[in-house]
Amino acid sequence: MKPPKNDSTYTWTSHAWMKMQYYGISEQRIKRIVRFPARTEEGIAEDTIAAMQPAGAKGQQELWVMYKIVDGKKRESDSDDKTEKAIANYFLPNKKIKVITAWRYPGQSAKRDPIPAEILAEIRGLI
Repeated sequence: MKPPKNDSTYTWTSHAWMKMQYYGISEQRIKRIVRFPARTEEGIAEDTIAAMQPAGAKGQQELWVMYKIVDGKKRESDSDDKTEKAIANYFLPNKKIKVITAWRYPGQSAKRDPIPAEILAEIRGLI
């Protein structure tokens, strides 16, 4: 299994990489859970979101991902032209999804605090 690569949308913590190896969860599966969660809740850590998808044939397990939306860096253009700088920054999102951890939960967990629809719409706009 190769470590996940940081890109324009996702950044990965070393803790997330260790948990992905431990539970055998791929980078693509993590991204799919974030994009199409069956359930989203407020994460345990401050300003985080937890997303879940059922796993297994009978849904006897759940795969969870905890992530945070962080501000990304905008690229500075070498040119002094303001139009070129605006165009360069237009194509780069100013927010990223930082994957903090992932885990496999045996069984079905109880529902907790759901995420408001406005925040979910913003997340879907990032992806």
